[in-house]
Amino acid sequence: MRVAIVGASGAVGQEFLRVLAERDFPMDDLVLFGSERSAGTRYTFRGKEYEVKLLKHGDDFKDIDIAFTSAGAGTSKEFADDITRYGAVMIDNSSAFRMDDDVPLVVPECNAADALNRPRGIIANPNCTTIMMVVVLQPIERLSHIRRIHVASYQSASGAGAAAMAELQRQYGEIIAGRPVTVSKFPHQLAYNVIPQIDVFQPNGYTKEEMKMFNETRKIMHSDVKCSAMCVRVSSLRAHSESVWIETESPVTVEQAREALAAAPGVTLQDDPDNLVYPMPLDTAGKDDIYVGRVRQDLADDCGLTFWLSGDQIRKGAALNAVQIAEYLIKVGSVK
Repeated sequence: MRVAIVGASGAVGQEFLRVLAERDFPMDDLVLFGSERSAGTRYTFRGKEYEVKLLKHGDDFKDIDIAFTSAGAGTSKEFADDITRYGAVMIDNSSAFRMDDDVPLVVPECNAADALNRPRGIIANPNCTTIMMVVVLQPIERLSHIRRIHVASYQSASGAGAAAMAELQRQYGEIIAGRPVTVSKFPHQLAYNVIPQIDVFQPNGYTKEEMKMFNETRKIMHSDVKCSAMCVRVSSLRAHSESVWIETESPVTVEQAREALAAAPGVTLQDDPDNLVYPMPLDTAGKDDIYVGRVRQDLADDCGLTFWLSGDQIRKGAALNAVQIAEYLIKVGSVK
C-alpha cells in the first residue's frame, strides 16, 4: 500500500501524518507532495525521513493507492486527473467536488457505503462543521427523522489554517504590548472579538460556510432536512463548537437522545451540568470524538431537542475523517 499526502506542510497535512502514525495505518510507502514553497522540506514519519516533492503534472501518482489531498480547491481540481489516472483513490479535503453528483461525500459514521460508488475515483471529505454536526445527528435520526436544524457555530482560528492561528496569538501579544494589531487572515481583529462571518456572503444573505452546512447535511444523510446556520469565528485557538436545535417528526425524549448518543460511534456524551461538566474546545482539542452535552428539551418546540457539541476540526473535521474513509475502503477490500 502506497499512500500520498498532497499539501503535506499545511495544518491538515501535518495532522494527516500524526493520525496515520497514531492509528498504525497499513502502508508500505509514503510520498509527500507540496508547492514550490514547501518542496524539499523534510518530515519524519515512523522513524523515517521523507522529503516533500513538488506537485506537478505527470505520472508521479502511477503507483499510489490512496492520495489524501488538502491543498485547496483550485489545486484539487487542477491535479485530480493526474492523481486518479492510474487508479489511485483521491480522498479530497477541499470543497472542490463535495456537491458533484458523481463524487460521494462521506462521513463513515453516517454513510460509509457511499464511498464504494466513486466513478471518478474521488471521495470528498465534508466541511468540518458539517462533519461534527452529522456525527451527532445520525443516532437521533435513527430514532425519528430530523425535519429542521438551526445551528450556531463557534469556530476557532485553526479553521482558517496554521497562519491564522499564529495571527491570533500575535494579536494578543500586540494588544498586551500596546502595538497596532495586525489583521490579515480575518476580516477584522479576532483577539477579544467574535466575527459573524466565515467565508464570503451569498446573494441570500448566508455565507458560503453556512450554505455548506445546508447542502452537505442533506447529501450525507440522504435527507430532505432543512438546516439554517449562523457561522461565527471566535477567538479560541483550536476546536470548533456548535449550538444545535433540531425538530424531529415525532417527539424524542432527552433520555432517548442521551442513550443513543452515548452508544454512537465517534461520539462522547459529556453531559453533567450539575457538576459543570460539558464539552469545551479547551478540552476537545486533540481528541478524536465529537463531544456532546447540554442535551435538553426545546422549550419552544414539543418535537424539539437542543444540545451543544465540540470537537477538533483539524482531526475529525478533516484528517481523521479522511483516514477513517480509507480504513473503511481497506476493510471492505475496495482498494487495490
